[in-house]
Amino acid sequence: MHLWNTLNKEELEHHLREVGHEFVTISFYQYAKILNPRLFRDHLFIMWSKLDVVGRTYVATEGINAQIAVPTKNLVQFREELHTIEFLNDIRLNFAVDESEAEFPFLKLKIKVRDKILADGLNDKTFDVTDKGIHLNAEEFNKLTEDPGTILIDFRNHYESEVGYFKGAILPDVDTFRESLPFIEDTYLKGSEDKNIVMYCTGGIRCEKASAWFKHRGFKHVHQLEGGIIKYANDCKEKDLENKFIGKNFVFDERRGERISEDVISVCHQCGEPADVHTNCANDSCHLLFIQCDSCKEKMENCCSDGCKEIINLPLEEQKIRRKGLNNSNQIFKKGRSFNLKFKTNNEKPLPLIEHINSKESVVSDKLDD
Repeated sequence: MHLWNTLNKEELEHHLREVGHEFVTISFYQYAKILNPRLFRDHLFIMWSKLDVVGRTYVATEGINAQIAVPTKNLVQFREELHTIEFLNDIRLNFAVDESEAEFPFLKLKIKVRDKILADGLNDKTFDVTDKGIHLNAEEFNKLTEDPGTILIDFRNHYESEVGYFKGAILPDVDTFRESLPFIEDTYLKGSEDKNIVMYCTGGIRCEKASAWFKHRGFKHVHQLEGGIIKYANDCKEKDLENKFIGKNFVFDERRGERISEDVISVCHQCGEPADVHTNCANDSCHLLFIQCDSCKEKMENCCSDGCKEIINLPLEEQKIRRKGLNNSNQIFKKGRSFNLKFKTNNEKPLPLIEHINSKESVVSDKLDD
């Protein structure tokens, strides 16, 4: 069998409709020593392909990071086979809070070997990523964050926290996880080595590494929300706990978000009306990720600017000619940073919640991290 996908997008969509699976979206990670990531990657691809699993997974010598969708009818077998892998036996799986945002969360199975499962920019060989901070369940998290002396930090990127965050959290205006580590320490944590520090992210992988790093840097009371926002939201529902998360949780699949509370805390980047749905610009040489309301989506034809709207209405061959020679890197595929967006610019930080929603005159302000 091929150990990679061989179908195009249209063929993938047709296949998924034809087989008619009902999927459940799952994420998990584990830091572990994998001696041969390539061999392990191929083993996973063969095993999961037989179960019709789709999604995105990264494997490295430091472990595994997976965001996948499993056919509901194959979930039991998926668990059983996953648990035959020693370091994944009894691994915690984070199940999606809301499956309603997209027809298919993923179209294909993609497993890549990387240098690290989470790019961090660190080159300290004395750093032990397994010496992590204290894990907090939802109830413990709520209690500790009520203490006014606790420092609560959102370890996600600006486009994630823009649509949802925990009350009282520091929201660093960063683009990547590797940028966040030195920025947060220099900006928010200097002199706080003896204070309680609580961090959270989408599913836990960023905080797992960050908590270990800040312990390594001399911070004594480092905590992380176990299982991230996803597990917290599920636990609050199941245990009838107070939910302190406002808005939507950004996720790294076709849904791009799952609603945790009914609050809409962000605005359309084009008109300033309340909105919290992320879209990718329809221009294939742009694909800017930005927030767009339904009205602007219709008027702008899913584009971030008039220039991109003009391009998508050109003949396909002309569009290909214009894309030729472009360097398809982060310089093109940006995450919500563009001067074309009236209500978000490159350097502005998010406004406080009330101002953010009501002000139309103020401007508001990677790759898979979690």
